[in-house]
Amino acid sequence: MATDVDIKKLLEAGAHFGHKTSRWHPKMAQYIHSKRGGGHIIDLTKTVEGLEKALAFLEDVAAEGKQILLVSTKRQAQDIVNKLAADTDMPFVTERWLGGMMTNKATMNGRIKHLKDLETKMENGQLASKYSKLEVQRFQEEIDEMNIIYGGIKNMAARVGAVFIIDVTHDVNAVLEARKLNIPVVALVDTNADPTLINYPIPCNDDAIKSIQLVTDYVKTAIDTGKIKHAKKLEKAVPAPDKDEKPEEKQKIEKVKI
Repeated sequence: MATDVDIKKLLEAGAHFGHKTSRWHPKMAQYIHSKRGGGHIIDLTKTVEGLEKALAFLEDVAAEGKQILLVSTKRQAQDIVNKLAADTDMPFVTERWLGGMMTNKATMNGRIKHLKDLETKMENGQLASKYSKLEVQRFQEEIDEMNIIYGGIKNMAARVGAVFIIDVTHDVNAVLEARKLNIPVVALVDTNADPTLINYPIPCNDDAIKSIQLVTDYVKTAIDTGKIKHAKKLEKAVPAPDKDEKPEEKQKIEKVKI
């Protein structure tokens, strides 16, 4: 692990505040410390434990050169996840999770191909030379609308290495599709959710912006560290040129081979 999780920062961010006791999920009992003011208090020692395991896993995924799909269609987390995706160059879904986004590849690939084709034709002037200004404007509107839905996944690999989700009850379809494809899920799990659906549950307040921001900051560090490791692996895989070999000699050798 490149970064140790600070339990004090989790406390300051309000990561320990769960939902009302009437809305709790019984399978979260092992992560609950106590009750206060009609709500549950999450055991932050369990949060640290879960978060450190999750970060180690995400670092390994990034170190293998695999993508991590970042998901949160929850309003208060959209900007945070969008920034995380931009900073780490990872695929993301923050506007709307379409049914079959991971499982119905044929349909998704068709829509993404259509989007990319329109973007290419718009950039090279093919649409402008063939259609009127009004029609070109409509094509641009179509591109903009499609980018809202598909923009975050148009460069996503056929299979990602993991899915990171902010709120598993809000984005339950993402959880179910990942499980169907046996793709590991890392997620914040509040007291109203079922942690057994998640491979790497992080017991944590999934509503507070400070809490979400803190966890995503840790996730960014893990991904960045993993990507650095992957880059170093690639460097080692490329053979270094022979320092003693002169350029003229190298050309002669290549000519002989030909």
